[in-house]
Amino acid sequence: MHSLLKVATSRTMENFNHWIKRLTGVVTDDTPVKGVRWLFLPGVHAHMLSTRRAELILSRTRIIAALFTILTCLWVAVDFAFLPSEIATRLAYGRVVASVIFALLALSFRGSNSLNHAYFALVILFAVPTAFYIYSFLILNSLEGNVFAANMLSVYAILPVVVLAGISIFPLTALEALVFALPVLVIVPIASYFNIDLINITSGPGAFWLLIMVAVVAGISGISQLGFMVSLMGQAMRDPLTKCFSRLSIEELLELQFILSSRNQTPLALAFIDLDHFKAINDNFGHESGDAVLNTAASMMRNALRSGDMLGRWGGEEFILIFPNMTMEQALLAILRMQHQGLGMRPEGKPVTASIGLAERTTDHASNWRALVEIADKRMYLAKESGRNRVADHQQIIENTGAANYAATPSSQTS
Repeated sequence: MHSLLKVATSRTMENFNHWIKRLTGVVTDDTPVKGVRWLFLPGVHAHMLSTRRAELILSRTRIIAALFTILTCLWVAVDFAFLPSEIATRLAYGRVVASVIFALLALSFRGSNSLNHAYFALVILFAVPTAFYIYSFLILNSLEGNVFAANMLSVYAILPVVVLAGISIFPLTALEALVFALPVLVIVPIASYFNIDLINITSGPGAFWLLIMVAVVAGISGISQLGFMVSLMGQAMRDPLTKCFSRLSIEELLELQFILSSRNQTPLALAFIDLDHFKAINDNFGHESGDAVLNTAASMMRNALRSGDMLGRWGGEEFILIFPNMTMEQALLAILRMQHQGLGMRPEGKPVTASIGLAERTTDHASNWRALVEIADKRMYLAKESGRNRVADHQQIIENTGAANYAATPSSQTS
């Protein structure tokens, strides 16, 4: 048992170290320290990670609860086959109650991505078996000399190990794993101190040390799963070429910012940016040159932003800029300043320009974030139709005089 535990610990530690190393390079925040913090503290997670993690925890909780519902009900027949009818009936009451709770848990929180719902579901999942064990122990312990009752008690003796091992199924932070493991680790020495023989296997310091080791291994396993999720989310949230937010993540961020803006009655501006005549770069100079132009333009746009602004690649040569708590006029000044600083150079030596559409939630009375994007997109096309290298807001179209206009060639009429 101890040798197997050492092997499991060693392998889990290897996986844990592997994901720690990967986190330093792929976390959505550019600081590795914050990525490592995500493994220990739940309150610092990005919104997308929190929702995806909650969905996974709830999904696994519902599956386990459904399985427990079936198994708990089926065991009633076993009780009546080997125990006195009075005892079996009392146990059946407890099993029915437990099965109903498990069934309700299996049917609850569908479609939810709330971390609070996930915590609540985990508490129920761990608490119900523990409560039923105590209930059944008090009944079975009175049957002295009954072989089946003695066997059942010995099976229940491994319950603390099972509960602690169950932590490994879920992607939890170190703090969360400690919170869920602590009740078992605390109850065991308390019961031993008061000579309450609830779980025979935990008698003695050696067995208690085994429980601690199981908790550590299970906790590291859960943290490793979280590390894997952080790694995948980091790659999914960032566009691999430009290192901007991907379309999926910018949509989630925009939805979140729209909700916050509506709730707090604050402005929310958005810019839809399309690089002018980009297709000509790919056609005339190749896709590697096009990628270099995209990368440089994205880098220069990021350098011109405030710390709270968000830049995402919408697709191809299109980008979206989110300006939280910024009015239309303030966003226009920020865009003009960004244009004045430039977006890099094209392969033929001319400056990269862009057609930009501006929208703002309160000014444009947008009902949702998709409507806000659609308004900015239409104004971007208006800027393109007006000669490109322009910014269109709700009132005017402003030509960028800070950079030379790109004269379209016959081969570059389509952007």
